[in-house]
Amino acid sequence: MWERLKRLFRSIFGGIIDAAEDPELILQQVIRDMRDQVPKLNESVAQVMSNEKLLEREVATLEREITELDSKIKAAIKMGRDDIATTYIASMQEKQNSLARAKEQLVVAKKASQQAIRFRDDYLLKMKRKQDEAMQLISESKRARMQEQLAATMASFQVGDAAGSFDEMREKINRRAAAAEARMELSMSGVDSQMAQLEREVYNVQAQDALIAYKRQIGLIPDEPTALSESFGTERTLGPAQKKALE
Repeated sequence: MWERLKRLFRSIFGGIIDAAEDPELILQQVIRDMRDQVPKLNESVAQVMSNEKLLEREVATLEREITELDSKIKAAIKMGRDDIATTYIASMQEKQNSLARAKEQLVVAKKASQQAIRFRDDYLLKMKRKQDEAMQLISESKRARMQEQLAATMASFQVGDAAGSFDEMREKINRRAAAAEARMELSMSGVDSQMAQLEREVYNVQAQDALIAYKRQIGLIPDEPTALSESFGTERTLGPAQKKALE
């Protein structure tokens, strides 16, 4: 149960932390942390080198003291003071032993100093490379953020929504126009429309009859046949307007 709770908390807070992490700030903090290590590293290297310097001074001091003791031994022997010469010889032997140990320690100290300096130089070189890489990543992050902002800005100016509104309004207008046209056709095909059409045709027939009458009066067309000729089966000749009216 505890493991499940830990996984749950890691999944929740891990997502929150991941969303809140700013790569630029994190990389800048990493660079600062690496720079903060440089003074500590220099201090460690300085301590190693100070031990080397102390050993060098100790060796130089022992060599000087041995040289002085050698002179004193020779002087005591010349003066016939073998007892004093013997004391100086014993002291010089101790100094020589100390000098041998100091020289051995100095060799080790020099190697340690060289290793410390080399480690410090390697760290500075790696830090320089990491800084360059971090700066490049920060530049890429800024460029990516600018692209995201530009994409968001461009998306806010898209005409997709407006185009959808235009399409919707166009369809609505088309439906309204189609409905009006259908109502117009329906009204034109009704009884009132048919009666109006019939009245217009009657007016046309009457106008044609009046025109024919005027032409007969002025002699442009012959008069109509008599009723006697009609009784003998003679067919009455009708004008186009009259035929149309009869039809």
